[in-house]
Amino acid sequence: MKKFAIIDLGSNSARMTISEIHPDGSYTVLERMQEMVRLSNNMGPKKVLQKPEIERTLKALDGFNQAIHKYDDITVRAVATAAVRQATNQAKFLELVQTKVGLTLEVLTGEQEAHYDYLGVINTLNVSNTLILDTGGASSELIFVVDKESRHEVSIPVGAVNISEKFLEKDKISAAALFQAFTAVDERLNSISWLRQAHEFPLVVLGGSNRTLGKISRRAKHIQDTPLHGYRISSDEAFGIYTDILSKDLEERRKIAGLAKERGDIIVGGLMPLMALLRYVDANKITFSQAGIREGILFEKINEFTGEAVIDPEPAALTVDIDD
Repeated sequence: MKKFAIIDLGSNSARMTISEIHPDGSYTVLERMQEMVRLSNNMGPKKVLQKPEIERTLKALDGFNQAIHKYDDITVRAVATAAVRQATNQAKFLELVQTKVGLTLEVLTGEQEAHYDYLGVINTLNVSNTLILDTGGASSELIFVVDKESRHEVSIPVGAVNISEKFLEKDKISAAALFQAFTAVDERLNSISWLRQAHEFPLVVLGGSNRTLGKISRRAKHIQDTPLHGYRISSDEAFGIYTDILSKDLEERRKIAGLAKERGDIIVGGLMPLMALLRYVDANKITFSQAGIREGILFEKINEFTGEAVIDPEPAALTVDIDD
């Protein structure tokens, strides 16, 4: 059996999973950790990672590294996504992580990020034809899946944090700000040449903001014990929840059941790519996934160990509900 730690440093949160891979290709999750780091906060138009955010992130990564050191004979892969990918001081940040924490961070391209999302979803959910959306803090990934095969993968630089910082007020959201933000997101979607091919395809969504939508839905129905992975809602329900969120100021948003308080200031922007995409492709069903980059990387590693196909024709069950 082999132990494998995966660190995913996102623009909004940092997450780690430590798994034990068995000879038959199955795996057991030994430990999960998560910290809200908001690394992409205040990067501004010059795309500079700021000192408070860097220090907060280094502290989180150091905590992950200490947890990893409890295990013998463990392989580690640490990856960073949009915030670090876009940062003009990327090299300095990577050097700090190496010297202060002792971790080597690999910066994923947007296409790599999308592909790992695809592997995570397709190996854990029984879906064949779908459009996958992963909304992070500084980017969104879209993957067009036909007969379980990825036909197109793309990353666009719009996410919960950068939409919120650029367009939206922190408290009550004005109609003018909302219109400007949606216009910017729509322009990004319009730039994806193949997206119309996904007309009326059901969506699979992941990322903290999108998963929050599912958690709000479950709490409203008093079924919060229902696993989020594989949970489904209609587009009408999604629009209804978003309308309710828009009607509230920051203090009221933070009181919504199922919405973590620290997401109250970015949830409007964080759900915007999904709301725009629902209208763009005229989708009427949403399935929530808790599997994404980390699980995709894990399945790739399992393939290395076992020689088996990365795409499993019988997806594994994943029902652990973590608050992300």
